[in-house]
Amino acid sequence: MATNLVNVESVGKVYGTRALLDGVSLGVNEGDRIGVVGRNGDGKTTLIRILAKLEPADDGRVTHSGDLRLGVLTQHDSLDPGATIRHEVIGDLADHEWAGDAKIRDVLTGLFGGLDLPAFPQGLDTVIGPLSGGERRRIALAKLLIAEQDLIVLDEPTNHLDVEGISWLAGHLRARRSALVVVTHDRWFLDQVCTRMWDVQRGAVHDYEGGYSDYVFARAERERIAASEEAKRQNLVRKELAWLRRGAPARTSKPRFRIEAANALIADVPPPRDSAELMRFANSRLGKTVFDLEDVTVTAGPKVLLKHLTWQLGPGDRIGLVGVNGAGKTSLLRALSEAARSEGERQPAGGRIAVGRTVKLAYLSQEVAELDPNLRVLEAVEQVRQRVDLGKGRELTASQLCEKFGFTKEKQWTPVGDLSGGERRRLQILRLLMDEPNVLFLDEPTNDLDIETLTQLEDLLDGWPGSLVVISHDRYFIERTTDRVLALLGDATLRMLPRGVDEYLERRQRVLAAAAPAAAAPAKRKTDEQAARQRSAAEQRAAKKELQRIERRLDRISGQESELHTRIAEHATDFAKVAELDAQLRELTGERDELETRWLELADDA
Repeated sequence: MATNLVNVESVGKVYGTRALLDGVSLGVNEGDRIGVVGRNGDGKTTLIRILAKLEPADDGRVTHSGDLRLGVLTQHDSLDPGATIRHEVIGDLADHEWAGDAKIRDVLTGLFGGLDLPAFPQGLDTVIGPLSGGERRRIALAKLLIAEQDLIVLDEPTNHLDVEGISWLAGHLRARRSALVVVTHDRWFLDQVCTRMWDVQRGAVHDYEGGYSDYVFARAERERIAASEEAKRQNLVRKELAWLRRGAPARTSKPRFRIEAANALIADVPPPRDSAELMRFANSRLGKTVFDLEDVTVTAGPKVLLKHLTWQLGPGDRIGLVGVNGAGKTSLLRALSEAARSEGERQPAGGRIAVGRTVKLAYLSQEVAELDPNLRVLEAVEQVRQRVDLGKGRELTASQLCEKFGFTKEKQWTPVGDLSGGERRRLQILRLLMDEPNVLFLDEPTNDLDIETLTQLEDLLDGWPGSLVVISHDRYFIERTTDRVLALLGDATLRMLPRGVDEYLERRQRVLAAAAPAAAAPAKRKTDEQAARQRSAAEQRAAKKELQRIERRLDRISGQESELHTRIAEHATDFAKVAELDAQLRELTGERDELETRWLELADDA
């Protein structure tokens, strides 16, 4: 029987006149991996702070097991600004000690891209004070994960992580023995990591078995049985359930309730989007040309981000854009935006961008636009337009659109200055959509948005007829709202990925695996210097010689793999040829895996 780590009994918490938690009782056992979801402001963070005893409850009791080792990542770190990363993360361990610890190597590589922390000017000796909030948050997360805990409590751990970082963190947490309680709006992450869900709603916490997909299924069934009066919310849940069951059934491998009931529930739910109809409508609004890029070069200061790029964004295209940080995703959108604003007069550093005459662009940047803090929410929306045409005969008033985005009748009269960061983000998206654009650029639109707001935004975009480009680290949102995924892999090119984000992660892993031997060999030799002196000189020379041979072969394999990927793309319609090339690729992959295993063995002797 699993040991109980934390027990929460009849806990209540009131802020002002609002009860965030009312008589909540729950527990965390060994091996639990619990995801906490709910609307912004409903008490998710308050719940986990009370659970971790960082904040007292007004009523009830919270009990920890006597020897509980607890690690907590809050939204505000407690790092010493005068300390170095080395001091905060590794402490007093000597280089050969921490570099010989597989867990420390895994955390540093997963969160920072390498043991030498390539993104920081002085590596581990970088002083924390001048760093950005996102960089500090990665450091706090690394410090937490390196330690040993019985229970880890994480509040929005995926914020400031890219797609690769989120994928690594999910795998790391799955492999740990620690129990986990995590608040996050990243639905893919919840599906990958969690085995239970807590849904915080109106002072209560509903407990569900399974990950996010199982939670959506169970919640839809519960609301159907209860004949919930919240028709709008129920319809959104049913729509998302339909997408999950039809579009990605593998997301839930162990459903915790009758799948037959789930299938019956969505029998009359159409696909999220009628792509053909939306494409016809987009053509009528945009014509044939939206953005045509010919031999374009995009720079950021002296750095060349993209070169010789020829690409077309057509009417009705729905594109997800992923890539390594600093590869030029935002810079590409800015270049397109500048060309659109100047009607083609402002051009990038090289090449030319042609803009369709009917293009009406709305660009949601990562920065929240400043509004008059004295304006009411509804007034800020009505400043743009009183009514909005969503296509297919759908028209909404400013007030109705506000309600779709979680601004109730009462909330619509709240001054903008009193809104939270997530609410301001919602308001920013609202104002963009009210202007009836036919091209929409969304740069990290999921920042600060809760899951219910995300599903409402996805529902709205399902029927939005226009061209859409989304930059996001939230792969669930990308998969849900776009039809194709393009990637910037840091080599100044834009590549189409037929298999989406999964293919992007595979490509990145191959790049990192090819680079790892050359980068790791000097560090490994340095940390094992003392042990190496105890071995015979002949053994060391032989091991080093074989290491060099393996590294040369790994370099050649990397080049051959790249060439095969190019040839597969060239022969995409020749299935026989693709099968032949794929077999060659698998052989190379197998050889690379064997060589890398042998390299690791030899590194101990070199």
